[in-house]
Amino acid sequence: MRVDATSAGLSGTSGSDRIARPWGDRTPYGPGDEWPARTDVFLADGIGADDVERWVRTASVLHSNGDAMDIAVAGGRIVGVRGRAEDRVNRGRLGPKDLYGWQANNSPDRLRRPLVREGGRLVETDWDTAMARVVSRTRELLDARGPSAIGFYTSGQLFLEEYYTLAAIGHGAIGTNHMDGNTRLCTASAAAALKETFACDGQPGSYTDVDHADVIALFGHNAAETQSVLWSRILDRLAGPQPPRIVCVDPRGTPVAQAARSGGVHLAPLPGTNVALMNALLHQIIANDWVDQEYVDAHTVGYAELRDRVAQCPPEWAAQVCRVPAEDIRAAARVLGTAERLLSTVLQGVYQSHQASAAAVQVNNLHLIQGMLGRPGCGILQMNGQPTAQNTRECGADGDMSGFRNWSNGAHVTDLARHWNLDPFQIPHMSPPTHAMQIFRNVEQGTIALLWVSGTNPAVSLPELPRIRSVLARPFLVVQDIFLTETAELADVVLPAATWGEKTGCFTNVDRTVHLSDKAVEPPGEARPDLDIFLDFARRMDFRDRGGLPFPQWHDAESAFDAWAASTETRPCDYTGLSHARLRAAPSGIQWPCNAEHPDGTERLYGDGRFFSHPDECESYGRDLVTGAPLDLTEYRALNPDAKAILKAAEYLPPHEPIVDEYPFALITGRTLYHFHTRTKTGRTPQLQAAAPDVWVECSRADAARLGLDEGDLAEVSTARGSIRARARIGGIRDGVLFVPFHYGYWDTTDDAHDRAANELTPTDWDPVSKQPLFKTAAARITRVSPATGPAPAPTTAASYPVTAGVPPTAGATAETRGARR
Repeated sequence: MRVDATSAGLSGTSGSDRIARPWGDRTPYGPGDEWPARTDVFLADGIGADDVERWVRTASVLHSNGDAMDIAVAGGRIVGVRGRAEDRVNRGRLGPKDLYGWQANNSPDRLRRPLVREGGRLVETDWDTAMARVVSRTRELLDARGPSAIGFYTSGQLFLEEYYTLAAIGHGAIGTNHMDGNTRLCTASAAAALKETFACDGQPGSYTDVDHADVIALFGHNAAETQSVLWSRILDRLAGPQPPRIVCVDPRGTPVAQAARSGGVHLAPLPGTNVALMNALLHQIIANDWVDQEYVDAHTVGYAELRDRVAQCPPEWAAQVCRVPAEDIRAAARVLGTAERLLSTVLQGVYQSHQASAAAVQVNNLHLIQGMLGRPGCGILQMNGQPTAQNTRECGADGDMSGFRNWSNGAHVTDLARHWNLDPFQIPHMSPPTHAMQIFRNVEQGTIALLWVSGTNPAVSLPELPRIRSVLARPFLVVQDIFLTETAELADVVLPAATWGEKTGCFTNVDRTVHLSDKAVEPPGEARPDLDIFLDFARRMDFRDRGGLPFPQWHDAESAFDAWAASTETRPCDYTGLSHARLRAAPSGIQWPCNAEHPDGTERLYGDGRFFSHPDECESYGRDLVTGAPLDLTEYRALNPDAKAILKAAEYLPPHEPIVDEYPFALITGRTLYHFHTRTKTGRTPQLQAAAPDVWVECSRADAARLGLDEGDLAEVSTARGSIRARARIGGIRDGVLFVPFHYGYWDTTDDAHDRAANELTPTDWDPVSKQPLFKTAAARITRVSPATGPAPAPTTAASYPVTAGVPPTAGATAETRGARR
């Protein structure tokens, strides 16, 4: 086993600077071998291994990979982390955000006491006063206007137990339909695609499919930056014998794209044309008879319609739409179609773009028509963007029903009511829960008068920010967070929350691996775990079940987990074989379903060709991929009476906002390796903040030359919604496309203050099926404002690398940069 240790002084056996070398040292391995372990460690300045008093188990909270790690505790504080080598997910590796992000826990500006608005200002108060205001306003609205006046908007970063409790309070005790999470922004299309194909959420694949695949296709998924440890696993396969070929679909020259150029294929379509590209790939695979017809006949419905649809989509047609050479489409189809073991992953380049769900479904179709499902190396991972996004969906704290139940199935509602001991009619189910974009529209119109926001920052993360800021000023706004975010500054009541490392709970990653995160230290001041806040609210509201007992019936994280696990019996996401004690004793995370039939968990789904798609069992009857109109039970039963997988065809439609002379570029927003979401934590982490201190805009070399832009020039980027200013990075992005990272808030800390939030530019538009906002379809222009005073503040290590000479490489923080401002 190799140790890759690092510290602020860059000590350790490999001496690696994990800012400059984010994926660490290589441990090559071949197909079918076990991924070798490598333990990554980071301890604070002045702390050695002998100074650590306790190591406490947890997993990553700043991305969705689920990397298992241990928290180092000394003097009642978190002082470092190390990877857990025996864990199935990361085998001891940690990415830069894992290694350094924990330092935000110790930030001096943590919220320590509740705040309430007095005379237009937020002032400190006690918990009784703050909660009394929340309870009083809730009761007023319930009495005067009913449950529909209350809305909840939560995160993808709380724990399973907290989501289940929130769902029980919102849908059960209050009876509101207005509940969603910021997972709507990052993973709703993943869930939608799985429901359209398999009639149920739940990832078919496993991370260990990387160990077996001979082709790995990443569709709109810059894994090198969004799941850096997963990319380390792929890099180690690429460095070993018989490496897999890579197919990359991305308009930027990401590390994934660079890896694809050695034996694989990089396709860089114009944003908004993913369905056209996927249809052309399927056209080629069917035309060349790279189809497992026996599997298709036995296990799917809809093949004839799919075949007829893509017959109209040859590579030459797609080349015109996508502006990708037809020969590259043919080459990619050949790699995909001749694979023996194909693993595909999908993320925001698909989910946040035009026809998001339809495009993601076509990736599922690619696997089904080739029979590439349910065996080692043959898997689909419709990826998540956040560490507990899977739990948000499973537990019902977003637009889904707890336990992957079907809102349109009365028996499912009755079953959930039985577990909650409530009257089924108390749970709103005449229509699906309100999605986030509609929730904010309802707030804007005044029909939602109290909005409770927990663990998320919509004042930076939602599209068309000028509108969102005005919307957030309308309701009685409750914000539950660990810092005074841009959203919390607008609140009527701010509740200080405990975070990762300061509370106990579980979270589940994208390949269904469940980890337990134990409490390591006390939260600062009077901050409380989110679970305790929700339960305190329920007790103050005096919610009761049908037997007159306090509701929810659980009282802490362990009892909440047990209630959740019991509610999943016979459901696809069956947790009945799991408990806190079981997870604490296990050497590694455990994949659901875990039950009496599968006591050690389940590596892959659907290997037996059986799906959770029976009309009486399924989570969804599906939707029309163009309009989003839902199917009813009769339509679904006629389509799929025998519980097969569904091959759904999709017609390509042009994006809603076309590129025109006034706005000649396609603008995409996205992420960088060193930050997470709106930088609430990573912006307070010296190493991460120094690596990517401010916003930038990426432009291709040819476009920059045509416009007279040089590296580091101050540029203005404009759309029909507004403008921001950012330093230009002349990089490896395709011509005709601009990229702006979305992490940065709407203030600027430099002398030439200006708007810098990417979401000043993005439209209020969403996918008709998943209702996920479209952050990658805006038409934009870019103009030079002033000359460079130095290079753009973009990292050089990954997709934002410069193509011009003279840009210093990104390296770890020095003593001078550790105090970098957020």
